[in-house]
Amino acid sequence: MICIGLDLAWSPRNPSGVAVLVADPAGQVGTLRETQLVQPMEAIIAYVVQHAADQPAIVAVDAPLRVPNEQGRRPAEAELGRIFARYQAGAHPANRQRLSFDGVVRGEQLVQRLAAHGFHESDGHDLAACSATHRPIIEVYPHAAMVALFGLERTLKYKVKPHSSAEFRLAEWARYQAYLRDLGHATPALHVPNGLLEQDVADLRGRRRKAYEDQVDALLCAYIGLYTYTWGQQRCRTFGTLATGALIVPMPAHAWAGDAKG
Repeated sequence: MICIGLDLAWSPRNPSGVAVLVADPAGQVGTLRETQLVQPMEAIIAYVVQHAADQPAIVAVDAPLRVPNEQGRRPAEAELGRIFARYQAGAHPANRQRLSFDGVVRGEQLVQRLAAHGFHESDGHDLAACSATHRPIIEVYPHAAMVALFGLERTLKYKVKPHSSAEFRLAEWARYQAYLRDLGHATPALHVPNGLLEQDVADLRGRRRKAYEDQVDALLCAYIGLYTYTWGQQRCRTFGTLATGALIVPMPAHAWAGDAKG
């Protein structure tokens, strides 16, 4: 099975990070095939179709896939915020005024164009049925997923923000890379054989660092897709609905600690 992670740029002027994981049949191990930067939308569609080929595939996208509201926020962001705001992992409000470019929301455009190749928008409840003809596209939110997967009290602050020092961001990058490497011992396990997570981020500047960030974030998206496939609603939760926009997020361990007892 193929898990494709997509850190979809909100603006068509910017490239998007993509990552491809190849999972074993049981969904217990995902091995990174490659990461790339891709632009424009036509190239993103071609990339997904090429790497999915004729195999079962899940596409996990960090971007709103359905935005029916003109203003405000979707129910998904409100519901997620009630749980994850305490971890500083609430989601930005998604609305058409904020996300539309010439009237088009890029996540919606992605779903529409992939539908011609057998893909469909999913709320995460049907991933176990993934097949060569049943290819779900799910919306994920990496910041909240990090809290759950890495056991964090606060989100990692590796992105450029006002009033954060370069030294602090580099330290947060080192933590991010270490947490991703530790997923090699998780269920499902993440195997990254190409040295991506050994990169010294201090050697990267400007666009090169942003390009690296987009590809690592896409790797996490792909892993979230695999994690959701493996555990389903046992350890993940869907916020919102397909009609209003559905976000699929792994939940902190205390939320599923009783799953072994049913």
